[in-house]
Amino acid sequence: MNPVCLVLGAGAGIGGTVGKRFAKEGYHAVLCRRSDEEGLNALVSDIQASSGEASGVLLNAVEDDTLEQLVANTEREVGPIEVVVFNLGAQIGDRRLQDTSRKAFELCWRLATFSLFRLASAVCPLMEQRGKGTLLVTSATAAVRGNAGQHAHAAAMGGRRMLCQSLNAEFSPKGIHVAHVLIDGAVDAPDTLGKMLGPDQFQALREQRGMEHDGLILPEKVADTYLHLAQQHRSTWTHEMDLRSFGDHPWWNH
Repeated sequence: MNPVCLVLGAGAGIGGTVGKRFAKEGYHAVLCRRSDEEGLNALVSDIQASSGEASGVLLNAVEDDTLEQLVANTEREVGPIEVVVFNLGAQIGDRRLQDTSRKAFELCWRLATFSLFRLASAVCPLMEQRGKGTLLVTSATAAVRGNAGQHAHAAAMGGRRMLCQSLNAEFSPKGIHVAHVLIDGAVDAPDTLGKMLGPDQFQALREQRGMEHDGLILPEKVADTYLHLAQQHRSTWTHEMDLRSFGDHPWWNH
């Protein structure tokens, strides 16, 4: 039985690419996303065509009991979860305070913070019983810097960061590696940046800064980093790291 890597937010960018990378290393990748069943099936088929193991699940992470049932079903039907990649985004775009509704603010919190709490509550006790496990959490610049127009996003991602620190404090001594990965830059991903910009503007940005210019964060290289984190020896565990293209200013110099 292959070890299981559970990926929440397995789109065409970081999440799906990380799942493919872990499947290449012998994990059974359980890939979860909210929508686009056709894209999810294509991703699973791509992994299987390369002799990897994968399965796909459509779910809405903010609905009651979905995450808890996902963990229980995966443990029962696929195998023990060794690695969790929490890659749910919570970006609603730039909005002034008066344009940020209570509903939007709460939705960001539910996606970024509450869903991580629920997932950790379901999977960390199981990992604790086995004495090992890895929880890799994708984060954003907003977790450490609150810009104008980012009231909901920054509050939610800041909460995500603090939750990761608390999870690390409780479960690291029990053999569970918790890592908070801050993506400090634009990612070359069609289903995130591409959707925000639109296809024409996204392609123009890729031609100007991406591709051979290496000015956009490449999901394949992020996946290599996630695999490295999962394979770290416990004497040198990394809890927090930030990733950006070589030409970008880091968050603290903006």
